[in-house]
Amino acid sequence: MNAKTETLLRATGRFFKALVQWPFTPKRIAEPRLIMTLLVKNEEEKLERNLLFHHAMGVDGFIITDNNSTDGTMDIIRRYQERGWVLDVVEEPSTGYEQKRWVDRMVVLAIDRHGADWIINADADELWYAPSGSLKTELARCPKRILRCAAFCMYPQEGRPFWEWNQRVLPVDVPSRYDLSPYSIFQPQRGKVAHRAQGYLHIAMGNHKVAMLPRTVAQGDIVIFHYSVGDRQTFMQKMIQGGRELEKHSGRHGGAHWRYFYQLYREGRLSEEYDRVVGNNSFDRLVADGHIVEDNTVRDFFCNLISPCD
Repeated sequence: MNAKTETLLRATGRFFKALVQWPFTPKRIAEPRLIMTLLVKNEEEKLERNLLFHHAMGVDGFIITDNNSTDGTMDIIRRYQERGWVLDVVEEPSTGYEQKRWVDRMVVLAIDRHGADWIINADADELWYAPSGSLKTELARCPKRILRCAAFCMYPQEGRPFWEWNQRVLPVDVPSRYDLSPYSIFQPQRGKVAHRAQGYLHIAMGNHKVAMLPRTVAQGDIVIFHYSVGDRQTFMQKMIQGGRELEKHSGRHGGAHWRYFYQLYREGRLSEEYDRVVGNNSFDRLVADGHIVEDNTVRDFFCNLISPCD
């Protein structure tokens, strides 16, 4: 049985299981068990801070799939597995881009093996922030099966660790005014979703949507700080790596930005495109027009969590 057939059969089984229970209203859980899934590859720069942040925000445990990391990512995973934070680790050897299937596998583990009530499917470069200080508190208030969460990018600041970046990006309506890339960090960000375990069918590519039965949705106060772009070298390595792996993916849906940047790499224009991605050529205008604003939320969070900041 191939992977696609297996995934389809599992989803079909979940559908009929949910259908048997129809109709039902999600019960409110004062202290929901919250599991976060992470799909990582060479994320030693961000992973530990990600785990620290989300554990402090109320995540009960993490399930991580590592896809052939060659840096210190697995050392970090094992360290936090020993502490009991990381509940399951999947070492995925595939060189294809099967994100949807791999995340779905982690969701099933969260539900069947670890008793999740709510699940957040995140990336290492995302920090999910609850104004209340607890993701679980926000989720406990949600009467629906899916909670939509807004996202925005943080502006990369050379010479600082990512968690100290304190410039938040606001969308630009007409990118050509600032000579921005069609995939710049100033594009409106698609939000992502947290979802219940009960009624889960399957996750969508990119974790922006999820199929549930029944599918009921609420907009939440949780926001996602997205550190999608780092320095020039890191950006180029990530785009080249992602583009190569996407070429091996059997489907043609999703990953449009990977394909775009990988084509520019082939043409020898990826480095110059970085300046258009982060707005280097129009930085002062972007600040003056209110598209880059100060935001110390994450910086202050880590200062209070770990050590005082100046």
